[in-house]
Amino acid sequence: MEHPDFKTWLRQKKIDPKAFASAEMGRFMELKRLFDQVHPNSFTAQKLFLINKVRRSYPLTEEVEKPVQRKPMAKPKIVKPKTS
Repeated sequence: MEHPDFKTWLRQKKIDPKAFASAEMGRFMELKRLFDQVHPNSFTAQKLFLINKVRRSYPLTEEVEKPVQRKPMAKPKIVKPKTS
């Protein structure tokens, strides 16, 4: 299974990679270097609190598609045979 690159991972975490890179290039490159060396799950566990701070500073402005609301399925009516 192939792992996402750093920019794709940032989008998955709802962080705008362009805004983050342009505002804090040093921190962006430092995190990218570490991300390239470790597994994405390990990186997330190590930098969880930092990720939340960055997410609040550089939120992703793209809207995520909402799933289409479907009507609930009707329950089948079971006809009971009449017994006399």
